[in-house]
Amino acid sequence: MKFWTRKRFKGASELKRHINPTLVPIEEKESWRWLENMRQSTELLDDPVRCIHIGDRESDIYELFFTAYDLSSYFLVRTCVDRLAGDGQHTISKAMRQVQVKGLHRLELRDAKSRPMTATLELRYAPMTVLPPIGKQSRYPALQLTVLHAQERDPPAGRALIEWKFITNLPVRSRAEAIEKLDWYAMRWKIETFTKS
Repeated sequence: MKFWTRKRFKGASELKRHINPTLVPIEEKESWRWLENMRQSTELLDDPVRCIHIGDRESDIYELFFTAYDLSSYFLVRTCVDRLAGDGQHTISKAMRQVQVKGLHRLELRDAKSRPMTATLELRYAPMTVLPPIGKQSRYPALQLTVLHAQERDPPAGRALIEWKFITNLPVRSRAEAIEKLDWYAMRWKIETFTKS
């Protein structure tokens, strides 16, 4: 485990007013720690194909995807960036709108008052070519990745829609494999809870 904190806080919005973050080399960004962690943990285990690096939206970094490729390791990341895909004429979200629902997953959760409830998620997944950001296309190649979306069907009034979007270099060929990836991501919360103590 590695603990890290900023020497002084600068909000991302403030930073973006002065600098285009896509032009800053990854080595000079805070997000470099995600790549360091991937390299160090893969080296410690000494068996990269047994590593699956799971990250939240903060780790939705193209350089991380490429580092996993370079190390022959795996990742599963919740995404927040709608990247260019295919031939570069459309984005991932546009491609995923064309993908049919391939299965349902019932999720047990609790509402704001801790009452148990069930949500039904529609599962869509597809392999696709994902392109690096335009400013980084001379440095990084396009990658063959899998995109997985889980979106709630008929959400109740008064509660935000459950919608999870993932990207991985692992195959997702069935409903069972899609649910497996959702379950893996859900395990992150145990780590979050552990590090709060």
